[in-house]
Amino acid sequence: MNVEELVRESMREISDGGARPPVDLADRALAARRRRRARRVAGAAVATVAAVAVAVGVPMLDTGGGGSSSAAAPSLASERQTDDVVGRPDQSPPKDLIAAGDTALAAFTTEERVKQPDRDEVLTRTYGLLNQKTGTYEKTKEWAYLAVAPGMRTAAVLEGELPAQRIGLLDLHSGEVDRWIPVERGVGGVAFSPDGRKLVATTYDKNPDRLFWEHKMSVNGKDEPGAVPSRTGFTIVDLQTGEARWSKAPTEEDGMGFGTGRDDFAFSHDGALVFEHLSTEPHRAYYDLKGAKVPMPPEESHLSWAQAGLSPDGKRAAGEFAGEGDEIAAAINDPLTGKQLAKVPAQQLLAWADNQRIIAWGCDPKKCDGKGEFRNQLLLVTVGSDKVVPLSDFRKASDDYPSRWTPIFAKR
Repeated sequence: MNVEELVRESMREISDGGARPPVDLADRALAARRRRRARRVAGAAVATVAAVAVAVGVPMLDTGGGGSSSAAAPSLASERQTDDVVGRPDQSPPKDLIAAGDTALAAFTTEERVKQPDRDEVLTRTYGLLNQKTGTYEKTKEWAYLAVAPGMRTAAVLEGELPAQRIGLLDLHSGEVDRWIPVERGVGGVAFSPDGRKLVATTYDKNPDRLFWEHKMSVNGKDEPGAVPSRTGFTIVDLQTGEARWSKAPTEEDGMGFGTGRDDFAFSHDGALVFEHLSTEPHRAYYDLKGAKVPMPPEESHLSWAQAGLSPDGKRAAGEFAGEGDEIAAAINDPLTGKQLAKVPAQQLLAWADNQRIIAWGCDPKKCDGKGEFRNQLLLVTVGSDKVVPLSDFRKASDDYPSRWTPIFAKR
């Protein structure tokens, strides 16, 4: 049974009472099915995928439909935590699981510039990575880069100075790498498809996180090492078959770098395409999975820089800051027209919890007045409501994480 059939059956089960189905029934069906102990139907789908995974040596990924890599899989702390909203308003950086709706904080990262003997600098990451067994975030400097799959069972990791020559699939329960995937061209960044079955690995000639003194730039009248664009393309890795396909796609002239050489690809909302950010309109360039440039999907034509992107049902698009005067607000837009549909009391929209609620950086004016825009915390806000639910304490550095932390979200 494929994922679509599983969703339809779940929807039938939920709506058996004869009541009119709510507009977000599909999301509820997936969430309910994922959190159930008894997974008779899901087990059949898992068994099929697991057989393929074993055949090619790929760890089974939870794609949001429930199930696990084995019949005797241990109970995970994050799965036992079934509350709709799990906030830690007294923690920053967080120590324990944070989640809302179908989305959780899978990890967070801090960065620091590490000086090199040749006056270069390397942006080095420290991760707080969710341990699925304990439901806590554990500090690690082992990985140069990582991405977490939907379901939060697996992370794709890169080691050493980038670009890496292999991709690891890390089990977030055991903390062990189940499999290493060798790549023909060095990889600097990875991202999962929405269903967790594919990876897009962005390839580079040089470390995208290295700043080179030979290419120094002036910052406020002072010379600093500068970035060197070196992207060569992207590789699509099918995690069920093990097949990998590389496509040439060097950095565009207006590619996004934000002061580094990093210009990674990510999947479109439906996973059918990959895209890169551009610094000028239309702000995104799209490719099919074989490497051909394609037109921008209509539903993504009005997406902004906002990380949250489209709502799960594709009917709303996260927008930019839209406050006026002292107002703290971000826009929710129509994805097809770009017209503003609503405002929510937040600064920066990060991830949709469901079709109505969104996780954001924000600042309650009553608590942060006069502190500036950088005194912010994770909030859960609702479209059409002024209700604000704190999910973390105000963002700050700590002894373990000496710079401000950046969240990494995944479907739970």
